[in-house]
Amino acid sequence: METTTTIGVSIAVPEPYGRLLQDRRAGFGDPAAYAIPTHVTLLPPTDVGCTDLLAFRRHLAQVAAEGRPFPMRLRGTDTFRPLSPVVYVALAEGAGGCAELQEKVRSGPVERELQFPYHPHVTVAHGIADAAMDRAQRELAEFTAAWTAAGFALYEQGGDGVWRKMRDYPFGAEAPTVPHQQSAAEAREATRL
Repeated sequence: METTTTIGVSIAVPEPYGRLLQDRRAGFGDPAAYAIPTHVTLLPPTDVGCTDLLAFRRHLAQVAAEGRPFPMRLRGTDTFRPLSPVVYVALAEGAGGCAELQEKVRSGPVERELQFPYHPHVTVAHGIADAAMDRAQRELAEFTAAWTAAGFALYEQGGDGVWRKMRDYPFGAEAPTVPHQQSAAEAREATRL
């Protein structure tokens, strides 16, 4: 039986904004705040087998190689309530780039049906008391941040529930190839020089 792992792909919210939103999320009482880096999701949590993960990593490298940086801007808050218990900071710019990118990420060897239509955002409260959700939405209503998305990252969820980065995929970077392996004759010739 093949072992599986839970992965996700996202665009990280850079510092100082990432830590600030993580601290605020913790302050609202969200117990997952420090287990999840602040991000915009491209592929939600997905269980994959080890053999699929290798092919998926090659696919991500190709997607990144074809990608180009694009502007991201966060502004204000919104919520998915009552459909889903989430308060988030909205994307005022970059949503189209994220939507296109997530389609490419999900077009590879790892398939994942989405529970809801794709809507890029940065979660700041999830599954906590309504009063705390209201507070998060109110207190971050004026929040703004801007940066250039220069790539994305692959994350793995550990047995402790914490998400850890496995690898960065910068846009425009050449997709990795299989390294040249010397033949025995080439190796002998190289040692003679």
